[in-house]
Amino acid sequence: MSDTSRATDQRLEQAILRLLNERAGRSICPSDAARAAYEGEDEGWRDLMEPARRAAARLVAAGKVEVTQRGRTVEIDGARGPVRIRRPR
Repeated sequence: MSDTSRATDQRLEQAILRLLNERAGRSICPSDAARAAYEGEDEGWRDLMEPARRAAARLVAAGKVEVTQRGRTVEIDGARGPVRIRRPR
């Protein structure tokens, strides 16, 4: 993994945790983290969607967040379609 990839991964993880703190009890979409971590003004944040989902998976493994789909906790690796990220209940 390159230093750039590591830096992006860290930015995404930090963005997820920061957004969850700011939204006090509400969930976020991985796209929220991708937009927050993207350093540009175009639609390039879309390239960070899969890395944002992987960042969420790492935070799940660390016990810091959980991922839901239609209100139910799911394993992000097996989830297809839209998911939400929230603090563990």
